[in-house]
Amino acid sequence: MSIWCRGAEVPLGGLPHVIHHVPAETEAARLEPGAIVVSGEAEAVPRQVGEFLRGEARRRIQVLSAGHAALLGVKPRALRLKDTRSRWGSCAPDGTLAFSWRLVMAPDWVLDYVVAHEVAHLRELNHSSRFWAHVARLTPHRDAAVEWLRTNGPMLLRVG
Repeated sequence: MSIWCRGAEVPLGGLPHVIHHVPAETEAARLEPGAIVVSGEAEAVPRQVGEFLRGEARRRIQVLSAGHAALLGVKPRALRLKDTRSRWGSCAPDGTLAFSWRLVMAPDWVLDYVVAHEVAHLRELNHSSRFWAHVARLTPHRDAAVEWLRTNGPMLLRVG
């Protein structure tokens, strides 16, 4: 049995959301306050929840990365979502940003920090004091987010 079944709770933005299965619903999946509503056959619920979470991760990361990039006067070459088990994000030398889709389950301020961290690499592809100054300019959540990921990240990496 999948963990993404009817009645199960899934964190989204750090908040619990109950999976509701409404077979006759016209949309494949949609968000309601405290709920993810999915349609179709019962055996399709886990797939639909997974697709919804990945789509929501892409949407949220695009919004955050665009805002942070504008503040630094940079532009990512591309944005990719990955199914990583060891990294939350990365910035390639060509400016491609990659993120674990599982970040969508973390609190919004944790996602904000990871996106800010990777966008800052578009200015400084290192961890110099200049890099950390860019991160500090983009988000105030560094210390708390790093601690949250250290404590709760392993749980997120086991999801899906």
